[in-house]
Amino acid sequence: MSGFFKRFPGSVRLVCRALFYLGGAIGLTAGFSIQSLDAQDRITGQPFATRSEVIAQKGMAATSQPLATQVALDVLKRGGNAIDAAIAANATLGLMEPTGNGIGGDLFAIVWIEKEQKLYGLNASGRSPNSLSFEKLKELVGDRGSIPALGPLPVSVPGCVDGWFELHGKFGSLPMKDILRPAIDYARQGFPVSELIAYYWNLSRGLRRFPGFAETFLPGGNAPRKGEIFKNPMLANTLEKIANGGRDAFYQGEIAKTIGEFMKRNGGYLSYEDLAAHRSQWVEPVSVDYHGYQLWELPPNGQGIAALQILSILKGYDLRGAGFGSFKHIHYFTEAKKLAFEDRAKFYADPDFFDSPVNELISDAYGQRRRELIREKSAGRSYPPGNPNLESGDTIYLTVADQHRNMVSLIQSNYRGMGSGMCPDGLGFCLQDRGELFDLKPGRANTYAPGKRPFHTIIPAFVTRNGKPFMSFGVMGGATQPQGHAQILINMVDFDMNLQEAGDAPRILHSGSSQPTGDRMSDGGTLSLETGFDYGVIRQLMKAGHRVGYNVGSYGGYQGIMYDAENDVYYGASESRKDGQAAGY
Repeated sequence: MSGFFKRFPGSVRLVCRALFYLGGAIGLTAGFSIQSLDAQDRITGQPFATRSEVIAQKGMAATSQPLATQVALDVLKRGGNAIDAAIAANATLGLMEPTGNGIGGDLFAIVWIEKEQKLYGLNASGRSPNSLSFEKLKELVGDRGSIPALGPLPVSVPGCVDGWFELHGKFGSLPMKDILRPAIDYARQGFPVSELIAYYWNLSRGLRRFPGFAETFLPGGNAPRKGEIFKNPMLANTLEKIANGGRDAFYQGEIAKTIGEFMKRNGGYLSYEDLAAHRSQWVEPVSVDYHGYQLWELPPNGQGIAALQILSILKGYDLRGAGFGSFKHIHYFTEAKKLAFEDRAKFYADPDFFDSPVNELISDAYGQRRRELIREKSAGRSYPPGNPNLESGDTIYLTVADQHRNMVSLIQSNYRGMGSGMCPDGLGFCLQDRGELFDLKPGRANTYAPGKRPFHTIIPAFVTRNGKPFMSFGVMGGATQPQGHAQILINMVDFDMNLQEAGDAPRILHSGSSQPTGDRMSDGGTLSLETGFDYGVIRQLMKAGHRVGYNVGSYGGYQGIMYDAENDVYYGASESRKDGQAAGY
């Protein structure tokens, strides 16, 4: 929707935004809704636009780009499993949605293997350069005091390709040559750029000042417009080498040498040796119970347990009785988020360098202690982090389920949009800037160190019920993600929304919390409410001390697949905030 307002001059755009916001707060409450009446009745009368779920029997895919969804379905129909299809879709998205992901970034996944009745977690995030010391980095950033968002300094090892091969080596069925073939063909032959991706691609034009970016992503000097055919033959060649040579072609072969030489020539520290030493890590997912549903997340260095902490606090309140969009719903959710993010700032970091007290942070007893800090009718301006025993990012999320009832929840990102801007010679992709999220103050959990994984925002999610798979889902968008994960489950469990409605419902987004990079919240932050909440409730929130703003277009994106064991079918959902699609067969 943010792209819509760009069509107008600045002054008109401001008026349009205001009218759009007030229309959501006032006009929509008068009943101007395009959702079905039965759906509206189920959602306690709260109107917002939605559509029906997709239902299929053999397989389902949901991604943020329709052509990538079709690639995943094609792989399933050729006999591939959910893991094969997820890798194929991710490779295709790296081409078609470079504004959010690519092989220069990192990857995380949660996989349900039906035969084993077990969840697996993969952390495929990369580490900082071993040759860049803390002291040298401090010297390079100088008075700035923080790691820059762009250029060579925030670049860490890209973990995506190794993540693919870890997933494939453990669970894949088709040859990797077949899995990567659709992305290679699209890269050579071209594809039409979709609307929202074109909008964000255009916003990235400023990265042309970095080496290799214009040659890779700005054909003719411009970002491709909606509907234009974009080709990336350099990426096709790179993927061909990976398909033929395996993960070592990327981390120990010609590609790694090209990256190392490029970075050295352009003031960077990421080296061939850093790439050659990289390995992903299989980890145990962790969970909390929320009214009979178990939400599973991956432990740090990601932020997934923030969603678990939010739910651990909120399950002490009767949100169902309060109603969706009520003062209590929004107020308690916002305060729980603030509390969880204080712990996120202090305790979430690379477990090889810091022993985060995960089990206590997500325990019922700890959630009870933190809940007691929330005041019923006033917003907290600041909260202390707890004492357990010892924000913007662009991302893609996809989920795939197969006829064998395996399910994959996968998320992948460059961090900020298209990444650092650094595009190695002739390879067709941009290196990530995830290293920006290190803390430069010594002695803290997320303090920069050579060979360390930075704090990560991208998180996949999975829900089980009575030990059986229920839902694979994710929400894209930096610090939006744990807030979105909690809201999706709350919408379904407390407010009886279906899979599609849970994602389409207007979102609550709090920003300004303390950060793992060292910033502290002292003013309570800002509460942004998407269009569709009642204006009377907004006034109550403001009277309680919440600083309420509005923000069009920054509420993330959502895909989900739910398994209905009774009917033995899948439900799929993809919300309208992205270009995505859910489809099955």
